[in-house]
Amino acid sequence: MKRRRVVITGLGCVTALGQSVAELFTSLCDGKSGISYIESFDVSPYPVKFGGEIKNFEVTKYIDRREGKRMDRFSQFAIAAAKQAIDDSGLDFSQEDVYRIGVIVGTGIGGIKEIEDQHVRLLNKGPRQLSPFTVPRLMANAACGNIAIQYGLRGSNFSVTSACASGTHAIGEAFCNIFAGQSDIVITGGAEAALTPVGLASFCAARSLSTRNNDPVAASRPFDRDRDGFVLSEGAGILVLEEYEHAKKRAASIYAELLGYGATDDGYHITAPLPNGEGAAKAMELAIVDARIEAEKVDYINAHGTGTELNDITESVAIKTVFGDRAYKLAVSSTKSSLGHLLGASGAVELIACVKAINESIIPPTINLDNQDERCDLKMDYVPLKARQAKVNVALSNSFGFGGHNACVVVGKI
Repeated sequence: MKRRRVVITGLGCVTALGQSVAELFTSLCDGKSGISYIESFDVSPYPVKFGGEIKNFEVTKYIDRREGKRMDRFSQFAIAAAKQAIDDSGLDFSQEDVYRIGVIVGTGIGGIKEIEDQHVRLLNKGPRQLSPFTVPRLMANAACGNIAIQYGLRGSNFSVTSACASGTHAIGEAFCNIFAGQSDIVITGGAEAALTPVGLASFCAARSLSTRNNDPVAASRPFDRDRDGFVLSEGAGILVLEEYEHAKKRAASIYAELLGYGATDDGYHITAPLPNGEGAAKAMELAIVDARIEAEKVDYINAHGTGTELNDITESVAIKTVFGDRAYKLAVSSTKSSLGHLLGASGAVELIACVKAINESIIPPTINLDNQDERCDLKMDYVPLKARQAKVNVALSNSFGFGGHNACVVVGKI
């Protein structure tokens, strides 16, 4: 059976750096940072007082107030990004078979704010005073469920939870869903809103986060020898994936083609990657093989690039394992340097950055990379500090998560 081609026809995002794709990518290429002091709760007792917090987000721009109040913040972000992506795609669902349209959205944590709020209510007011919307708000599948309800979509619908690989896994599964013939269109990506009192405190307790409180903008420093941890952020990225012939028939604007998907697990440690990068390397190899291209065809890698010692060094080793000497000719950048780490939403937002790099012939930089860590490899090109004009025909996006999860996707010019 001939494999069906999968293309990208719509993009949408909500991030601390921009609440639209155009604003996001312009800010990335201008070397701006979305990291700021947290204002949504009192951080005075916390060792970390900053993050990628989305300011002035108004869900009522996308749905009515009553519907919005019945959703946790992560679902609100997903709804907002989905509306942008669907509007961008030009789809008219009244002209489509809604049983052929799926929704697959990843989240690492789901409705953590709802859990926190209702637990406080339980302690203060008792079990009879909990909201009847507690479960519909906190469940991880609330984002994909609400998108389907909003648009009356009745195809395959589920959430993916694999920590920081969730968004990329969701996109990969959506890709498989379409090329296998189960759907013609899938709304997919990731959403996260873990910048909450418990979310922040938990990562502080794990000593995972940068504590650069005197200079938050400079805190996210992937591949830099002076990094001291990642920066916790929130947001969502949603893409419309569509079978190529279906998109062509309706004369859709096509951004790029999704070419391949690879997924593995390290099977090693709940938070640490395999030191030799074997699991990450294998996921990249599988994605490239699935794309039916040679590794030499890859022009750009959007790295997982968290700004932690374990990830940065291991990912660099993995890239060299896959690409050999070609690794020194590749552009590799981490947009987390500007965005921070959106956990389960990261992979989706980073794939959007790859698609824009292909379309705009601009590679976003790794900001704050002032002193490249020699243990990552001084010969590798991490696109330091400034964006670069460059033709990008094929890009690879990496996502790795606690639990040893590795997910990679390949996207190319159509």
